[in-house]
Amino acid sequence: MKKSANINKFFRGSIFILILLLLWQVLSTSGWLPNYLLPSPLDVIHAFIGDFEQLMMHSRVTLLEAAIGLFFGIVSGFLCAFLMDRKPFIRDALYPILVLTQTVPTVAIAPLLVLWMGYGIAPKVVLIVIVTFFPMAVNLYQGFAAADRDEIRLLRAMGATSSEVFTYVKLPNALEGFFSALKISASYSVVGAVIAEWLGGFQGLGVYMTRVKNAYSYDRMFAVIFLISFLSLLLMALVNYLQRKTMPWKQSER
Repeated sequence: MKKSANINKFFRGSIFILILLLLWQVLSTSGWLPNYLLPSPLDVIHAFIGDFEQLMMHSRVTLLEAAIGLFFGIVSGFLCAFLMDRKPFIRDALYPILVLTQTVPTVAIAPLLVLWMGYGIAPKVVLIVIVTFFPMAVNLYQGFAAADRDEIRLLRAMGATSSEVFTYVKLPNALEGFFSALKISASYSVVGAVIAEWLGGFQGLGVYMTRVKNAYSYDRMFAVIFLISFLSLLLMALVNYLQRKTMPWKQSER
């Protein structure tokens, strides 16, 4: 029953996307919109096939930057959430700073990082850490703080240490929030890498996008935009798969 519902949901979504693509093709070929402003889906597909090798080469660079930045974003977010949960004075000191960091636009930080660190991989990784750190830290901290107090008191009455309480109560309780934040951070990591590459670099999808934009090759511009969206969706699907394997009890509850 569940499998049939998922198939129907996928079928309805695919039909809607197909209708949008057909409408886009009609608008592009009918002359209502100039082709240089809105290239047709067929033009975009041809551009993607023609530049496939270049796109794959640039994708590897962007995904490497995203993976490194996401890893350090997860580690730093976990450590921050752990410290805020264990020490209230650290929470009171750090939480306002975490919120303040989200008021600064990413595009305003990226030029400074490139200026300070050059055109290598370092500014891209740092920017990804910045954009992925906040959702990881906040969601994990909220998961730790929302742990069942009765379970904690029971374990303490049985002589459990703080580390055991954290391992058996707080950490499992924060898993759902962790994976929710990971879905957001995974997509942010790719977008953050591309934004940093716009402002300087030698390889990556952001560098490719800047080059084709300067050449007014909008069919290739749309091709790389769709590729970035596909990579973000692929990472989110991978996170969903990891969540199902890590939290099988959630599937049975549903």
